[in-house]
Amino acid sequence: MADENGIRDVLTPEIEAALMEVATATLTHQLQKRGIRTTFFAGLKPLNPGKRMVGRARTLRYVAVREDVQKDYSAGMNAQRSIVNSMTPGDVLVIEARGVPDAATIGDIYATRAFHLGCRGIVTDGALRDTPAIQALGHPVYHLASHGAVLGRQHMPFSADEPVSCAGVFVVPGDIVVGDGEGAVVIPADLVEEVVRDTVEQEDRESFAAERVAAGESFVGLFPLTDARMADYEAWKAARNGG
Repeated sequence: MADENGIRDVLTPEIEAALMEVATATLTHQLQKRGIRTTFFAGLKPLNPGKRMVGRARTLRYVAVREDVQKDYSAGMNAQRSIVNSMTPGDVLVIEARGVPDAATIGDIYATRAFHLGCRGIVTDGALRDTPAIQALGHPVYHLASHGAVLGRQHMPFSADEPVSCAGVFVVPGDIVVGDGEGAVVIPADLVEEVVRDTVEQEDRESFAAERVAAGESFVGLFPLTDARMADYEAWKAARNGG
């Protein structure tokens, strides 16, 4: 199924609810088990660490400034303005900015517009401008740096809703982006259901192990969980679920 912008939408209420509860670290581990090693946005800081984020990726790509064509890419309803003004409920704006820390990729006015339209969060491997004002909006934002200069110092808006590389991660529009206080991770749309299933199971096992270790037991046999402790785990899980 695709949304009004033609972006694939694999989020169901059940998947979204599960993703709001699990850790990005666990999701990253599950993706690594499937051979996908680069899914966590490296080096980006959460602007509001207490906010969780789940949504489908919408993408914006900046390229380096070349002065003879800068007006062609920056004037009018450019890629940045177009993507911000086309946000829909459930979107996460992911910006490729080449890791440049000394020019803005978005400021408070455009961020306000995106969130007003239902954007769930912003991820940029560049800088924010008007950072305190964006933080005050109270939404999840992940960024490399803060800088007072406008984007034209380093960037030209080049394309929207095409695959990008952000903080070392390849992102396709429609991928699922999850954020917590540690950072943000991308889940390929085709893998969302199985990754969520196995992530919930992994976190259940880790909760059981953490509880037993906190009670004084050794982690041996508990983390990772071995067959010898599986019956104990299943009994714990049944009791917790009222079974």
